[in-house]
Amino acid sequence: MALAQRHRLKGQRIFDRLYQKARKHHGPAMVLRCLDAVPDLLPPEQATRAPSPWRCGVVVSSKVHKRAVQRNRLRRLLHRHLMTVMDHGDASPSRWLLISLKPGSAERSPEALLGECSHLLKQAGLTP
Repeated sequence: MALAQRHRLKGQRIFDRLYQKARKHHGPAMVLRCLDAVPDLLPPEQATRAPSPWRCGVVVSSKVHKRAVQRNRLRRLLHRHLMTVMDHGDASPSRWLLISLKPGSAERSPEALLGECSHLLKQAGLTP
């Protein structure tokens, strides 16, 4: 299951801002970057969509796994997890998240990856 359109982050300017200014939380297999939303950077097609308390992008490079099928599986796994964990919808102000998987994370079990993701979200103060 893919992340709903209203929760997706797209656009080079947004990703550049996240890489430069976001607060980072490191784990053994991933990095979580968080930033208060800057709606002026949203592309026009995203700015017209219903507002969301959070938007997220998941980056899985070819260094994580050579096969695109495996990278997409990891991305969908994290999307499903985010939809269930971040469903409370009471975050104010709106937040932007970027999850980047580190090389070697494809060898970890799905439970370990999701546990680390939950831990990083809690560390960032995004979940109770």
